[in-house]
Amino acid sequence: MTRFLTSGTLAACVLGLAGGQQQPTFRAGSDLVRVFVTVMDRDGRLVTTLARDDFEVRDDGKPQPITQFDNTPQPVRLIVMLDVSGSMEGNLPLLRDAGAQLFARFRPDDVARVGAFGDDVSISPSFTHDPGELAAALPASINPDAPTPLWRAIDQAIEAFGKEDDRRKVILVLSDGKDTASMSFGRKTASQGGVIDRAREEDVMIYAVGMRSRGRQRTPPAMGRAGLEEMLLADLPDPGLARVAEETGGGYIEIRAGQDLGAAFAGVADELHTQYLLGYAPPKRDGKVHKTNVRVTQGGLKARARRSYVAPRG
Repeated sequence: MTRFLTSGTLAACVLGLAGGQQQPTFRAGSDLVRVFVTVMDRDGRLVTTLARDDFEVRDDGKPQPITQFDNTPQPVRLIVMLDVSGSMEGNLPLLRDAGAQLFARFRPDDVARVGAFGDDVSISPSFTHDPGELAAALPASINPDAPTPLWRAIDQAIEAFGKEDDRRKVILVLSDGKDTASMSFGRKTASQGGVIDRAREEDVMIYAVGMRSRGRQRTPPAMGRAGLEEMLLADLPDPGLARVAEETGGGYIEIRAGQDLGAAFAGVADELHTQYLLGYAPPKRDGKVHKTNVRVTQGGLKARARRSYVAPRG
């Protein structure tokens, strides 16, 4: 079973679609603060049968009335960003198979684009539901000398959503290394903090899969303790991935060689289709960042959701 890591705890995500009786939907305008919530029990199983009164939402610490509630699957616009840096050499078949498993989980109203980052950042030209078109957009080669422009890739993915419709915006990023090229000379600078800020402003949820896959050792490590630490850390994904996912309400999973990447991708789709949508009117229209917190009133259940938003002005 695939497990997400948030706030230092693990929680399962590879489960079937939500069951149970549909709850009524409450709506109150288009500028509500929308919060998508994943709920899990102590055993890491998704909980999909809660009602509106089972949730408590706070804005900057103050309880807010929930005026929109929906526990039916919400349509998704997804951008999948795949690391094709040199250290991913040899993993191309895994990437393509995982992508196919993800696309097979799509509902009729879900659409996606496919991107890759290595020597450069590229994203397929338009959103589509067609599995064949999405499969054709998956990377076909990996340059063994390519860098890892991780934060620049996510930043460009956020920009690629545009303003075309109101479907929820989600990024799924896979990477096996530290960012190495997001501050290249002559290119737009991108950073972990900048990605979090932009995702907050544009209401984007980010899921991340960190993959441990040691690349070729091109230079010998330094001697002594520093060399040992370098060798150990070289096999770890960028630690900022977990933070980005946590802040935006997505999940983070770290997998090792031999573990099922396809199951991890499929689990993201399953979780996206079993979340609750809560909405409330922003208590202040000041254009500032507000902290939001969601709690489930039933004991033994844990909610995961975005941690902040930018209030509208006016």
